Amino acid sequence: MADPRVEKLAQVLVHFSLKLKKGELFRISGSAVAAPLIRALYREALLAGANPFTRISLDGLDELTFKYASDEQLTYISPLVQQEAELIDSTISIIADENTKALSGADPARVAKARNARRELQQRVMQRAAENKLNWCVTLFPTNANAQDADMSLSDYEDFVYGAGLLNEADPVAAWQQVEREQQRIADFLATRDTIRLLGPGTDLTYRVGGRTWINAAGDKNFPDGEVFTGPLEDSANGEITYSFPAVYSGREVEGVRLVFKEGKAVEATAAKGQELLLSLLDMDKGARYLGEVAFGLNYGIQRFSRNILFDEKIGGTVHLAVGASYPETGGTNESALHWDMICDMRQDSEVYADGELVYKNGRFII
Repeated sequence: MADPRVEKLAQVLVHFSLKLKKGELFRISGSAVAAPLIRALYREALLAGANPFTRISLDGLDELTFKYASDEQLTYISPLVQQEAELIDSTISIIADENTKALSGADPARVAKARNARRELQQRVMQRAAENKLNWCVTLFPTNANAQDADMSLSDYEDFVYGAGLLNEADPVAAWQQVEREQQRIADFLATRDTIRLLGPGTDLTYRVGGRTWINAAGDKNFPDGEVFTGPLEDSANGEITYSFPAVYSGREVEGVRLVFKEGKAVEATAAKGQELLLSLLDMDKGARYLGEVAFGLNYGIQRFSRNILFDEKIGGTVHLAVGASYPETGGTNESALHWDMICDMRQDSEVYADGELVYKNGRFII
């Protein structure tokens, strides 16, 4: 029996997150296991008057690429992919893994090489998005693999996913509009401040955000959502941060990450597990050791770590600071093929100061 929440999710994504318009070229990307959501999105897009097309992937293809591709093949960018990046009006990417550890055996250097080859394409997509020429959204369709990562049954994980998206509400759109209003108050306040200091276990980090734009993420680019973020001044981060949860990259976990910043650059990087991967990614290019994003997670309907960044970076009471590329719409200028979100739990023994004033304590703003 079809889960009615899938249809509800498709409706919210098409009409609220992406706001599809008649005549728009709309790409739906996802794996075959996400077929129920892909069909629902395709139907809703047609009803909205858009022109949908699909990019359906099969599990295991990336693993084959990293195992058998030559360096030339690994760095090849199809002109069809480049053309899509220029022509599509809206796109949605669906996370739906059959095996989240498929790339655990991939050579980190080859993964970094492939990612770096796509740097210009990534920058072009981000530029079009910043110019409001491209709408994009990332969502998730629950699978057994994702449920296993979160230490849940599939049924419990489905409840977790759809609950985080407020799909149990009678009117999810109205619920997200309320979230948007509440988060905008925080974004407006932070926009008046410059120096931010994070204090917590293993963390004493200062960065500056004066003149940058705080983005209120309330369901348009990510779904579910619930954060405010910006790009810090590139040379402003100083101090240390110890990330509370494993940092996951291509299914591989790096645990106990500690970064020490000096004048914006991570000059020290250690991990209890995954040190080689951590260093290989931070050395991907000259921008990879700088912060591209600083953010506060504000979705208090998400309170547990699930090993999926779409949810984990939104955990109410956390902050995440990503190394690598900035989002141009924030005013950030850091460029890198990497954008790697890492999460710090601020729910206990933690404080945040803005221009010297205590504004956040143990996971909540007190402004």
